[in-house]
Amino acid sequence: MKRVDDFRLRFGKRELVPIIIGGMGVDISSRELALEAVRLGGIGHISDAMLPTVTDRHYKTKFVSDKQKQYKLNILKADKSIVQFDLAQVTESTHLHVGKTMEAKRGDGMIFVNCMEKLTMNSPRETLRVRLCGALDAGIDGITLSAGLHLGSFSLMEDNPRFRDAKLGIIVSSLRALQLFMRKTARLNRLPDYIVVEGPLAGGHLGFGLDWAEYDLHTIVAEIVAHLKAEQLDIPVIAAGGVFTGSDAVDFLEKGCAAVQVATRFTVAKECGIPEKVQQEYFKASEQDIEVNMISPTGYPMRMLKNSPAIGAGIRPNCEAYGYLLDAHGHCAYIDAYNREVALYPDAKKISVMDKTCLCTHMRNYDCWTCGQYTYRLKDTSHRNADGTYQILTAEHIFKDYQFSTDNKIALPPPHS
Repeated sequence: MKRVDDFRLRFGKRELVPIIIGGMGVDISSRELALEAVRLGGIGHISDAMLPTVTDRHYKTKFVSDKQKQYKLNILKADKSIVQFDLAQVTESTHLHVGKTMEAKRGDGMIFVNCMEKLTMNSPRETLRVRLCGALDAGIDGITLSAGLHLGSFSLMEDNPRFRDAKLGIIVSSLRALQLFMRKTARLNRLPDYIVVEGPLAGGHLGFGLDWAEYDLHTIVAEIVAHLKAEQLDIPVIAAGGVFTGSDAVDFLEKGCAAVQVATRFTVAKECGIPEKVQQEYFKASEQDIEVNMISPTGYPMRMLKNSPAIGAGIRPNCEAYGYLLDAHGHCAYIDAYNREVALYPDAKKISVMDKTCLCTHMRNYDCWTCGQYTYRLKDTSHRNADGTYQILTAEHIFKDYQFSTDNKIALPPPHS
């Protein structure tokens, strides 16, 4: 019976273990998690979501407080159109986080950055350009374009010296989305180096509607693999979303995928950025505790735990400090929802907003517990401690379990003595 280790992901002459740790933001796919993937011969993602906030936490910059001070007189106003990011600071934060991560890189693997188009930041095109080019300039091995069609993203990088050097990939959830991307970027004579096909069981934002359960990753992967073969395009296809065991991974590898992208099981690794208190919530979750809702201001459905503190919270929008989801006109759906509730209950000391959430603040505070559909199975991957909590795993243990397991088995870690 084959194992994941019997396969290799090939980029030219370079061969890697075909395991990619997905790019979970904000700083959930931490630098430490990515570095472990590299050391073990695979690919690790860091996320560029809210990087000025992340660098404040790790490198003692003051981008958030400086921005809030600059726009403090606007805090109580509904119009956020003047709240702009300093592009030099966005560039600096990208250089800092990506650069420090690349400097610490040891091993035969690669580090990619996950870049979400839906982080529009009140200036979608220019902020995306500096994020993409900043990562390239800082030496990143590759960029995975996510959370959007990215029809113009390649053109934003075409003048960068590393545009044809770094590995560039796109996440899609349908053949149609891939075809749109390929047609739009055809003039650049630059194909994507890999295609991540993300299915309906993935965590966080989904590329499907609320009818997500009607779709199947195996079917979508087969369509895309067949299309690429018909077009005589040799582009690695990477399956993502619901790949919970090494045997799940082998199934996709045997059907033409070059690698798998996994994330849910790494949410309970000690190297993951999620606080241990929240990791225990993931361990405890049952299948009934997981839902797909529409509370994200992006308009995308989002899978998360039902007991996430972000659901129903009525906090004041904090766009002056964050504002990562403001569109080109300074608009965010949560601002509308919040102001509606304030108008309905003007004397209330505390309000609840059920239909949208302040994603920036809650992601920054680890209160938005996004998760994959199989999160309820995490309890089967570890030991339960005497106090009822679960043993936190190491990224190495999880990675090697994917790499070497067979028969849909999951290797438990050595129990704490």
